[in-house]
Amino acid sequence: MTTEQFASFSDNAVMFAGIVYVLATLGHVVEWAATLARPAAVRSAVETAVPVGAGAPAAASSTASPEDDQRSVRIETAGRIGVALTVVGTLLLAAGVVARSFASDPWRVPWGNMYEFTLTGALGVAAIYLALLPRMRLRWMGLFVTTFLVVVLMLANLTLEQEAGPLVPALHSYWLVIHVGAAILATGAFAVGALTAGVFLLKAGVERRGSTRLHGLLEMFPSSDALDRLSYRLHAVGFPLWTFAALIAGPIWAEYAWGSYWNWDPKEVWAFITWVIYAAYLHARATAGWKGKAAAIIALIGFATLLFNFVGINFFFGASSQHSYA
Repeated sequence: MTTEQFASFSDNAVMFAGIVYVLATLGHVVEWAATLARPAAVRSAVETAVPVGAGAPAAASSTASPEDDQRSVRIETAGRIGVALTVVGTLLLAAGVVARSFASDPWRVPWGNMYEFTLTGALGVAAIYLALLPRMRLRWMGLFVTTFLVVVLMLANLTLEQEAGPLVPALHSYWLVIHVGAAILATGAFAVGALTAGVFLLKAGVERRGSTRLHGLLEMFPSSDALDRLSYRLHAVGFPLWTFAALIAGPIWAEYAWGSYWNWDPKEVWAFITWVIYAAYLHARATAGWKGKAAAIIALIGFATLLFNFVGINFFFGASSQHSYA
């Protein structure tokens, strides 16, 4: 295949991945809708039969009617379809990202600009979710993850898309693989952690208000403590990766490329701000015993600074940033 054919294949694979993620989102919407429509008595029976956080309610207990059993089967089927479509979409996205590497002569890593970093970051989010899904029973997160992926891919194609081509001279370095690769993994962990923190705040808010109308929604999620612990673990994984990417690999590459380890470039400054916020989050959790709402808010603020570092710097400081090509 020629580079043009690889580029065309990549664009089509990403497009079809987005379509499949939309279908996966619809599958999870059906799962949620059917769960919320289930009578409260049946929801309670299933909740006692299924471990908290399973997100995949099995057939109702023996006290449920045949109609309730059928509804439980539909819920399980819709959830499984959502997960299966997420797997298919992720494989298509992975194929599109890999093909992007071969759409340039010579071939290169597929994260040479904002568009490619977005695609690879979305792939990282999907891969982390699917890798943790069976062990941590994360199917309850499916709707949030697939919606996030649809929005990210849509914005990438509408605002960031660039034609495949060779790297700019400044990126011809093996540090591109090391520095950006670690940043992508960290971003994926932080994104899934932020989604978990957001769900924790949603559940905590509903519980605090004592809303019975949304009781069925609460049963879709693990306990508040489980959500809090999961968010902490994901951030604990992402933080050392971000530390290496932003404060070790990045400065080493900067010294190699520009003759200085630190240049007070806007992206460098905001990467450090992001690091400080996540460090404060983990430090507070480890030493002061911060849990719950305050910790979740700090985690979301950290993710907001991460997004601004990625997108906002380019739009507001692009002309003055040494990272304008990224």
